[in-house]
Amino acid sequence: MTDPVRRQYEAYPYPERDPTQELQALTTGSPSHPLEIDHFIFGGKRDWSQPTRILVAGGGTGDALVMMAQIFADWCANVELHYLDMSQASREIAEARIAARGLSVTFHTGDLLTAPALGPFDYIDCCGVLHHLPDPDAGAAALAAALAPGGGMGLMVYAPYGRSGVYEMQDVLHTLVGGDSPSEQVVLARRFLEGLPHTSGLARNPFVADHIAAGDAGLYDLLLHSRDRAYDVDGVYDLLERAGLEMVSFVTPGQYNPLALIADEELRARAAALPVREASALAERIAGNIKTHVFYTVPQGTGAGRVAAPDGDAVPNILGVQCAALAKSIWDKGCVTLSIDGLTVQRRLPQDMAGIVTAIDGKRNLSSIARMLGWDDKTFMKKFANLYQPLNNYNLLRFSSRKELQT
Repeated sequence: MTDPVRRQYEAYPYPERDPTQELQALTTGSPSHPLEIDHFIFGGKRDWSQPTRILVAGGGTGDALVMMAQIFADWCANVELHYLDMSQASREIAEARIAARGLSVTFHTGDLLTAPALGPFDYIDCCGVLHHLPDPDAGAAALAAALAPGGGMGLMVYAPYGRSGVYEMQDVLHTLVGGDSPSEQVVLARRFLEGLPHTSGLARNPFVADHIAAGDAGLYDLLLHSRDRAYDVDGVYDLLERAGLEMVSFVTPGQYNPLALIADEELRARAAALPVREASALAERIAGNIKTHVFYTVPQGTGAGRVAAPDGDAVPNILGVQCAALAKSIWDKGCVTLSIDGLTVQRRLPQDMAGIVTAIDGKRNLSSIARMLGWDDKTFMKKFANLYQPLNNYNLLRFSSRKELQT
């Protein structure tokens, strides 16, 4: 086995998952939650009763795969899921997790560059993979070539500023233990970390401790990886452009808004005048806490109208938080508190927004909610805009008309 990355994932499939514990909970996240896919790629109105082919490229131990397979099964959606990874050990864990849930997936062992031969696909998930390839540009181009007309992708790549200290420590450990076996590297790395000076960039970075605490596979993936690079915002845009793709949206656009990070009014006005790409790059540098970029992308020239818009037919869904808890916060405090990677922001909201949140059930469209609350559509949409902006910016509200699939 000459490829050191493949050797790593055969020895330490990542993330660590125990198939015997699979039914205890469903791991969900971004990208590729079905509500997100619909919202960012299909305008919030995908007909999931129609045949849909999805590829999880570099599926690892199966988190995204299992999430999609279970949710689509619950929706009775007509989805054909495919898994592709070069690690046989990772595939076996993913297969066992799918089997434990009684779900159906087609599994492939192979290089990501083979994706076009398996396609075309209406949606592709590629989370935490491109930055480990010998040629990320070739990988992105291969995924683009595997898309069906009208399709899109959800991607995640590492970001530099939230991973400060990581790459310096990778260099240190490659020098000290790079010639040892994977298991011996882990033992030696843990001994090294016990004596790490508090002045180290890694010791001063609070955003990556979850990797180290996630077991040997997490430690290896963070600090011992033999092929690892990070992309800043400009690097993400350049990667997509070279692959013939365009940005649809980061999954949490609020993180990429510099106006949320600048207090001075004159400087806020200057930031507000920047193009979206430049403003996003500025926000990344100001915040300093973004460790991964999670975003949706489509072929160049096809991005218009992809992101769902709030209109009367749109069906809102609250994602990642309980509606009752969110409504209570708005009613009791007149605000919503949003926190991501250590950065907390508050957005004031009128108390009547609590009633709107309570009415959101994933089945009613906005016009139905307006009638239920006794507002005409024009008045309601004006009020709803106050709620939509903060919840959309932090991935708490997505549009998806999935009610037709409920049994």
